[in-house]
Amino acid sequence: MCAQPVAVGGITHDNLRVTFIPVITVVVGMPDVLIADDSEFMRNLLREILEEDHTIVGEVENGVEAVEVYKEQTPDLVMMDIVMPIRDGIEATSEIKSSNPNANVIMCTSVGQEEKMKEAVKAGADGYITKPFQKPSVMEAIEDVVPS
Repeated sequence: MCAQPVAVGGITHDNLRVTFIPVITVVVGMPDVLIADDSEFMRNLLREILEEDHTIVGEVENGVEAVEVYKEQTPDLVMMDIVMPIRDGIEATSEIKSSNPNANVIMCTSVGQEEKMKEAVKAGADGYITKPFQKPSVMEAIEDVVPS
């Protein structure tokens, strides 16, 4: 008996059955982050640290704007300064957590603000970083709150 070539999917080979299995690659999007800090310098620093691995969906300078943008964008994470004008980060965190208990909020605090940090935890903060911060500590805090 003489073998006949078999053609499957444009590939020809003697006595060979070729089966193509589709491969689906799922690309997980980068986490969306809202940055809330009244200091432009701190917003810029956080953006530079985060923008490689995260999508920055907004930058705001007070707690009122933080709540508004959170409700519009529903980011995966909020990086929230504690001390801001109009509405501070503790009040904004409380309001965000009231509307969405699953919201992830990391507080940005200065050295010596332990009492404010305790208030932030009571308001629902999921973690904190201390200013001045470096990329490793920021990324570690985020990984603790929003695992990749």
